[in-house]
Amino acid sequence: MQVRIELAERSYPIFIGSGLLAQAGSYAGLPRAAQALIVSNTTVAPLYVKVLKNALQAHYGQIHVVELPDGESHKDWLTLNLIFDALLAQACDRKTVLYALGGGVVGDMTGFAAASYMRGVPFVQVPTTLLAQVDSSVGGKTAINHPLGKNMIGAFYQPQRVICDLDTLKTLPERELSAGLAEVIKYGPIADMELLAWLEKDMEALRAREPSALAHAVQRSCEIKAWVVGQDEREAGLRAILNFGHTFGHAIEAGLGYGVWLHGEAVGCGMVMAATLSERLGLVDQAFVQRLSQLIASAGLPVTGPQLDANDNAGRYLELMRVDKKAESGEIRFVVIEAPGRAGVRGAPDALVREVIDACCLRQ
Repeated sequence: MQVRIELAERSYPIFIGSGLLAQAGSYAGLPRAAQALIVSNTTVAPLYVKVLKNALQAHYGQIHVVELPDGESHKDWLTLNLIFDALLAQACDRKTVLYALGGGVVGDMTGFAAASYMRGVPFVQVPTTLLAQVDSSVGGKTAINHPLGKNMIGAFYQPQRVICDLDTLKTLPERELSAGLAEVIKYGPIADMELLAWLEKDMEALRAREPSALAHAVQRSCEIKAWVVGQDEREAGLRAILNFGHTFGHAIEAGLGYGVWLHGEAVGCGMVMAATLSERLGLVDQAFVQRLSQLIASAGLPVTGPQLDANDNAGRYLELMRVDKKAESGEIRFVVIEAPGRAGVRGAPDALVREVIDACCLRQ
């Protein structure tokens, strides 16, 4: 199956299916080049680099590989430079095609490297985690983290193609699968309550990795993201709704230290907080918050936030959220559910946000 991102001359397809990774045809029609660089990590490379390299042999004279350390804690300048080191060591030119083989961290860093090297070289997303297939590989957001904020240094830079081989999800650890489900769940309350109802019914099948369930989850997620990105590529308005749960979630990640909680775990908990804020703003009822919380819990995700500061936990959350990319002039902007299936972005008084954090976090 195929979903298309419509962005005029930057449009591209998302291929979704089983066995795509090994098929040379998956990479036909991409920009021609003498060299390609596969960027992966120490966990994924032993599983899939050889398969991808064999499939690319028909298209490139030389195929190089760079393995990055695995994990969100390595999404930084030091690791990014490993990609530039490999490109320069092999005298790669501006036609060289980069292949991001891995999860969201690999995809984000490969995309940022591609946007920056020689002021822009083509790249292809080959996501191997559920989170990357349904969210981070699609839409052209590329970035690295800064100690003070997640994804604060980056660029909008679209891939040439996204290749989602569902078979790669078979090797995904259980915790990573749950983390990916957070980004699938996100699409329900912001855009598609039918998807939310389907997830409630089929969560067991998804967690059991039934192929038809995974295919539907990936396809529908990509369709919704393609629709949003096609209207607002650079997050001037509508695209911000895709960050539902992320303002709270990014604070959790930064506050605990990147990698302590997986991104999807932080987003799952962040959605409970954002839904609670929506309820306290009078936009949705308590039953909606409870329904969403139960679905998130059924995906194996945390629904109670951690303590980030023993003395002033809510204050620490607020401090971290003020450096969120959606903040304007120091005011935190939250993605809230205005009605089931419809989201918006708005501010909220600090006192109310403190109440929400206190209500949603673990007690000391």
